Amino acid sequence: MDRRPTIRDVARRAGVSKSTVSLVLQNSPQVRAETREDVRRAMAELGYVYNRTAANLRSANVGLIGLVINDLRNPFFTEFAASAQMALSARGYTTVIANTDEDAALQAQVVASMIEHGVSALIISPTYGKEAETFDPIARAGIPALQVLRKVVDDGAQFPFAAPDYETGGRLAAEHLLAEGARRMAFLGGLEGRTATGKRMSGYLSVLAEAGMAPLCLHGRPSRAWGREMAQVLASDHPQVDAVICFNDLVALGLLAGCARIGRDVGHGLKIVGFDDIEECAQVWPGLSSVRCDIAGFARAMAATTLGWLEDGIVPPPERSTPVELIVRSSSHPEDG
Repeated sequence: MDRRPTIRDVARRAGVSKSTVSLVLQNSPQVRAETREDVRRAMAELGYVYNRTAANLRSANVGLIGLVINDLRNPFFTEFAASAQMALSARGYTTVIANTDEDAALQAQVVASMIEHGVSALIISPTYGKEAETFDPIARAGIPALQVLRKVVDDGAQFPFAAPDYETGGRLAAEHLLAEGARRMAFLGGLEGRTATGKRMSGYLSVLAEAGMAPLCLHGRPSRAWGREMAQVLASDHPQVDAVICFNDLVALGLLAGCARIGRDVGHGLKIVGFDDIEECAQVWPGLSSVRCDIAGFARAMAATTLGWLEDGIVPPPERSTPVELIVRSSSHPEDG
């Protein structure tokens, strides 16, 4: 090698991340003994010399994880963030959490700030738009970054993606409603053209195709307010619809409220299934059936995946999905409670 070897060279030789090499140089107990030996062997082979004076300027930031969330107002994302933070804290890491509020420019800003402050890794539930402004600086910095819950960058080798198995969730919901006697089933909510919307719709679409039924997809903002207004729209414009799968629980909870406002029976008259199974689903009346994503368990798994990548150089697969299940309550099966 014609130049002085760097941490990146050591990481490449040892087959680990740059952050893992940094942790070894800081004598961090978070690195396994065999990984530490691999790193030190690579350092010796390359003739790498540690500049401790320069490193001391950065040492306060070692063990800092950035957690960037698109919408912390939504309980689904709030539970993910809280569960991930607790799991990272249990392993001795400090988490910096930022809510981007579905603002792509703000997302790029907070990610750049986290990089400047020396985060060791990033977990991002991204907003849509201006992807290059967010992800190109991460790539240049060489920081492990995991996309979760939403996929906005296709390069799974550099930015692995993980989410619950949305397609299976939609299929389970549609099959359940058919078994409950649904004759005209709609999919309600989610912005058209978004990957998350497409994934959550896909199971519904495949089940209806197999059953020889025509789909009806009514897209809109995934919010309570929109769901509440759609109760009247369904009653006026689509009176034949007797079953609905909602993009998320916020839309479904809004639809429940809207049906109460116009006096439409839920369960017998209109069967409703939500998506995510946030805590409120079990507390409202009628209880809301929903696709449970086990978001707390998913968050813990993502924290472990990120630390495995950071500490041991175990790069996650380009794409991963985790199991889901349908929780049936009175909104789609009125004899249940």
